[in-house]
Amino acid sequence: MELRAESIWLATAPVDMRTGIDGLSLHVQQALGKPPCDGAAYVFANRRRTRLKLVCWDGNGVWMCLRRLHRGQFIWPDADATSWKIDAQQWQWLVTGVDWQRLSAPPPAQWRL
Repeated sequence: MELRAESIWLATAPVDMRTGIDGLSLHVQQALGKPPCDGAAYVFANRRRTRLKLVCWDGNGVWMCLRRLHRGQFIWPDADATSWKIDAQQWQWLVTGVDWQRLSAPPPAQWRL
């Protein structure tokens, strides 16, 4: 089974990592103003930014995943907005602990003769 999301949203405010699927889904509805079953992945961090939780509806049920860094912190956006949309490349950088806000993917190569 492969988890696919139409979009990835980071909730900028920290959450208690003891919160489960129902509590995080409620947070998506109330704090972010989004439907938790829209096909997007919603990502939450603890206050120290050493753990992430992701919730995502796959059309049949809800997935909840946890990621923990053994050293360092996840780079998280400032709380200027309640949520922050990122793309798949930024997600890969984020979960490995890279400062994804300072990086950008190179433009696609142009084929020339």
